[in-house]
Amino acid sequence: MVEFDLYLVLKGSSTSCIFVFMGRSQTFALHTLGCKLNFAEGSSIGQQLEQQGWMRVDFAQPSDCYIINTCSVTAQADKKCRNLVRQAKRNNAEAKVVVIGCYAQLKPEAIASIPGVNLVLGANAKFDIDVIMATDADTNSVYVESIKEVNHFDPAFSQNDRTRTFLKVQDGCDYHCTFCTIPLARGRSRSTSIDKVLQTACKAIESGAKEIVLTGVNIGDFGRSEDGRQRGGENFYDLIVALDDLEGVERFRISSIEPNLLTDEIIDFVASSKKFMPHFHIPLQTGVDRLLRDMRRKYDTALYRSRIKHIKAVMPNACIGADVIVGFPGETDEDIQCTASFLQDLEVSYLHVFTYSERQNTRAPRLANPIPVQKRRERNYILRNISGRLTKQFYREQENHTFPVLWEDGDVKDDWMYGYTSNYIRVRTRRKQLDFGGITSVVLNKYHEEEGVYSIDKSL
Repeated sequence: MVEFDLYLVLKGSSTSCIFVFMGRSQTFALHTLGCKLNFAEGSSIGQQLEQQGWMRVDFAQPSDCYIINTCSVTAQADKKCRNLVRQAKRNNAEAKVVVIGCYAQLKPEAIASIPGVNLVLGANAKFDIDVIMATDADTNSVYVESIKEVNHFDPAFSQNDRTRTFLKVQDGCDYHCTFCTIPLARGRSRSTSIDKVLQTACKAIESGAKEIVLTGVNIGDFGRSEDGRQRGGENFYDLIVALDDLEGVERFRISSIEPNLLTDEIIDFVASSKKFMPHFHIPLQTGVDRLLRDMRRKYDTALYRSRIKHIKAVMPNACIGADVIVGFPGETDEDIQCTASFLQDLEVSYLHVFTYSERQNTRAPRLANPIPVQKRRERNYILRNISGRLTKQFYREQENHTFPVLWEDGDVKDDWMYGYTSNYIRVRTRRKQLDFGGITSVVLNKYHEEEGVYSIDKSL
């Protein structure tokens, strides 16, 4: 039997426990799957446990507890979760395994039935993980509320990178696209006030962040309170204006934002901003209006085109990424070619290509003309190749231009350090030349196409 001491710690109006095994703190390992929002929340949950006396170790090492922060965007969620549970048990057969996140909210019973899983925490409960783990010794305990009860906003920011952090500014979604389970996993759209976002951003800055990426499920819908109502007229434009005046941070980036919520006002502000970078990620999904209607998207190709054209008019060197889904029911070979032509005509810089997969409790599986899985894979390959060409073209267009670079990380083995320009061009230089977290201006003149990077001899 393992001996331990028990300490009680006050946490708000509740009491949590810290277990110390034979004079050492209990250890935990955390693995996060999915989006930037998941990483922001996972990092904050890790910080929360550390503040309660837990010691974090790498997921590949033996640990007292393994936490798996899941995603539900693709049909691979179950497979990935099972693999990570097996990995955890190989590292320590006696460890407690806790599964949290979107997949935990959607499929709690399926996860609880996986051999080795001890706790399943849904969208609300994951933020009480320290209290639950300390007080619940049962196996296969499930803490998942109805998604209708998930309406609280918990602030979060990532702290794993020495220079960049993901800042959660919004959660949930009210759109209910026919292919998407996110509203079922995260609930309705909600956010906190601008003042509270600024407070969290200041904490991220104090932790050393030089660049802050704004993240959420549907960040352009910022301004809705936890009851779903618009909060005192606050909107996403007001938020970025307020953030732009924060001291101590060099850069902001806007993560994925819906084209119908990316207004000309926002674009023009970024173009004139002191700190917001000329980099946008704007979901498209398909370049065919018929399919956009079937997906229940809130824009058409004409609106999307107008957004890209406006960005390029005021920021010619801006980097623009797009999400695309292939294999959606009813999609034809001609539709794929139409999407490819549409994107290439718009000077999009890169693509995130997703293969459509049927998701339970969504409307899309009921649509006519499903696409064979092999055909979906072939179309994914086509668009990934196009994405590679778009990225190379964008990089080549930036040659001989001068940009500021934030130096972020390095490869000790090869003695390189890496960074990104303001418009998201990846560059590298020899480690001994500069310090991490510094910003210097460089001329892009040595492009290594196969590696997708510019090498810099020296800064200006």
